[in-house]
Order: sequence, then C-alpha cells, then structure tokens
Amino acid sequence: MCIGIPMQVVETDGRFALCEGRGERRRVNTALVGQVAVGDWLLVFLDDAREQIDAERALEVDAALDLVLGAMQGTALPDDVDFALPSQMSPEQMRALTGQ
Repeated sequence: MCIGIPMQVVETDGRFALCEGRGERRRVNTALVGQVAVGDWLLVFLDDAREQIDAERALEVDAALDLVLGAMQGTALPDDVDFALPSQMSPEQMRALTGQ
C-alpha cells in the first residue's frame, strides 16, 4: 500500500520541486501535476506528486495520518474522532459505505 503525504512546495526547479511536510524535506517529481509554485500543496507518493491539493485538504490528510500513526503506536483515539472502523459498523452502515 502506498500512502500519500501532503507536502508544501518551498522551491521549484523545472519539473521538480523541493517540498516540506511531516518533518521531512524531499525533492519531488511534479511531471504528473504540471506547473507548481512556491506555497502550493501536493499529495506526494514515493517522491512523485500525484495531485495538487489545497491547504484544508492537506490538514485533513495530516490528521488522518496522525490517527494511523497513533493506532500503530497503540495510542487511544481522541473522543472527537467522527468515524467508525468497519469492524464497528452495522450491516446497514457497511452497505452504505460500499455502495450496495
């Protein structure tokens, strides 16, 4: 499985950009998203930008990644998480989730 990391462009260089996100700096290939500018947000998979996103979406993805990391480390979920794991859903909720 590949997980996209939201990263912000801090410098551009042709079809590459220097990006920062989640405490890392990476040189990212931007060929799939086209022209980018300093300050733009990208969803990065294995050092390739796959999608331009806005700052709000970047925060949402970061929050989801924080929850995944917390679960992997055995941290309890905060009380205000407003989604249920599939294992906790009713059959009706599962059908709605899967479009059946």
